[in-house]
Parts: sequence; structure tokens; C-alpha cells
Amino acid sequence: MNSPLEVNTPYQFILWAEQCFDEADLCFGHGTDNAYDEAVYLILGGLNLSYEIDDTQLNQSLSNDVKEKMTALVRHRIENREPVAYMLNEAWFCGLPFYVDERVLVPRSPIAELISEQFSPWVEPEKISHILDVGTGSGCIAIACALAFPEACVDAIDINNDALAVADENSRRHGVFDRLRLVRSDLYENLKGQRYDIIIANPPYVDAEEMANLPPEFRHEPKFALQAGEDGLDIVRKLLIESSSFLNASGVLIVEVGNSQEALIEAFPHHPFMWLEFEQGGHGVFLLTAEQLDAL
Repeated sequence: MNSPLEVNTPYQFILWAEQCFDEADLCFGHGTDNAYDEAVYLILGGLNLSYEIDDTQLNQSLSNDVKEKMTALVRHRIENREPVAYMLNEAWFCGLPFYVDERVLVPRSPIAELISEQFSPWVEPEKISHILDVGTGSGCIAIACALAFPEACVDAIDINNDALAVADENSRRHGVFDRLRLVRSDLYENLKGQRYDIIIANPPYVDAEEMANLPPEFRHEPKFALQAGEDGLDIVRKLLIESSSFLNASGVLIVEVGNSQEALIEAFPHHPFMWLEFEQGGHGVFLLTAEQLDAL
């Protein structure tokens, strides 16, 4: 694939990449949901330009070497179906940049919206002192929480050492490593005696059928961070059983289950799940209070 001779500026490359992505019928969902936004993400990121770039920069001519680089990036995205976040080693969450590679999922949780609002109205922000992020991956949720609650201590757990290494790199990048404790733990195994005001979990929740039909882009992500048994609820069941022992009396548990929402409702028809709504899109996130978990 060669870029047309008339493609000389960042803006022209964005339009050309958009056309190529549309024609290639790519799958989006790792930070964008359409070909144009994907093209902006790749081209501006590949050029190390701000996403708030002005028209003057957008219309500057590029050297032949840079044009070849941009053409190669577009070709790679199409031929390898690799998410742009992995190509650039950068994804955005809560308006913050995070280092990512194929050791961790690409951040995309709607929980970002809750963090930006300090989980209002479900908690009183000034009373939050301890937060737990279960299955932290890149650390994006834990780090965003540490920044949203500067007086709070945040624990972030993951069973995978490679993921914790990425989270550590990001915690240092954002200057919160002194308030963020990274713990290797299989769920709550290594947190005995700890209590939290907020527990957030974005665990594996993809069921067997969905795993078998994942688009190529999603197969670049670590399988262990996606698959969760036949119905996608293997980890969620454990969270429902174990979480009450780690919440303070006024604490809340927030869990993302994505497309496994219907399976969860069917499996636990009498549980009082509060399904949260998002102005910026997203679904499959429930909230339970410590009191509700105790009752269960």
C-alpha cells in the first residue's frame, strides 16, 4: 500500500488513513469507535503531535521520510489488525496518557466517568481514605483514583507480574507511586485484614462464545485478562462472595461485567444490582453497597 502523491500534510494523511480503514473494514473499540477517530489517533500519535493541534500544524508539509513512516503505520494497522494503542504504546484514560503493551488490556472502561465524578453520588469524597483496584492491569483505574482522591491510599492488585510491572511504570509516570501500593494477589488472597471504602473491579468477563468470535484486534490482548469461563462470570462469582469481608461499613463495590450483564442477572435474579448509566457511553457496570453484600 502506497500513499497517494498528493498526501503531504498530517490532515491529508488523516483523511487518507480514514479511507483506508473504512475500506479494510477494521474493528475499533480500543479508544475509538470509528475510522476517522482511529486515523487521528494513529497519525497524530505517530507524529508525536498534540491531539489539540492547530490548523497551521495540521497543514504543514511532511518530509519524505516521515511520509514513509506514516504510510508504514497505516499499512501495519490494516495488515496486522493491531490496536493503535499497542502500536504507539500509549492509551488514554480519564484524560491521562498511559503506557500500554500486549502485557495488559488497552484501557477503555466506562468507570473512567465515575472516577472523574469522584463516584458521586454514591460516596462522600471527603470521607474516602482507602481504595482498592482489583485486576489493575496497566494501573489506569488505580492511578486515576489516586489523582481524583489525593488524600486517599490506593491498593492495586493483579495476579500477573507482567501487568504489575506496567502499572508500576505508569504510577511513576504520574507521580503517585508513593500512595499506590501494588500487590500480586489472586483476588483478595494477599490482602488479609484490609478494609476499603471503595472496591473497583474490572475483571475478566468474556464468555466462551464471545471469546471464540473475538475480532483480530482483540486477540492481541492477553487472553487471561479477557476469558472468564463458559458464562463469563467465573471471577465475578468470587467477588460477590468475598468482597463484603474487605469493605468498610459504608463502602461500595463497583464491578464491570460488560456483555455478561444479562448472564449475571439470570444467574442471580434476586441480587439488588444497581446498574449504572453513563453519559459518555458504556454499560454493564453494577454497584452494591457493603450492606447489600452482607445481606447476600
